[in-house]
Amino acid sequence: MALKSTVFKVNLQISNMDRPYYASHTLTIARHPSETDERMMVRLLAFALHAHEHLTFARGGAADQEEPDLWKKDLTGAIDEWIDVGLPDEKRVLKACGRARRVIIYAYGGSAVPLWWAGMSSRLRRLSNLSVLSLPLSDSQALAHLVERTMDLNCLIQDDGILLSNSSGSVPVTVTPLKGFS
Repeated sequence: MALKSTVFKVNLQISNMDRPYYASHTLTIARHPSETDERMMVRLLAFALHAHEHLTFARGGAADQEEPDLWKKDLTGAIDEWIDVGLPDEKRVLKACGRARRVIIYAYGGSAVPLWWAGMSSRLRRLSNLSVLSLPLSDSQALAHLVERTMDLNCLIQDDGILLSNSSGSVPVTVTPLKGFS
């Protein structure tokens, strides 16, 4: 018998002074049994950084090779933004860049990130619609400590600084661009 996804309810308040974007989002996130709290929270962080009324969590996430972790589609169904977290393989990145106007990867995983990027960067530099950002291991692991089945989170983004917090604490997050971000 297959294990079922765990459902998390999130009330997310976003104050992005850089864009500017101020909104509340009530989200239901399904965490696949193979997904860690750390990965789920990086997905949630990516949502907060790109929040928009049309941005959604794809139905498959980590378990689906046909869909991203998050995407934003226009009214015709064309993919405006394809957002993945982790260290996707070259084939997946090329496919995403062919299908979406803009592709964003949030790479995390400590020492694996520079090794992954060293192997991928020369082949992916030509992709003008690709942005790759890296999160330090300490930040992604700290985000995992904020996980609860029902979460009330605040995300403050100002001067490229990111702070995710709840009633028990806050986590400053640093995102480092590895390849073009506009």
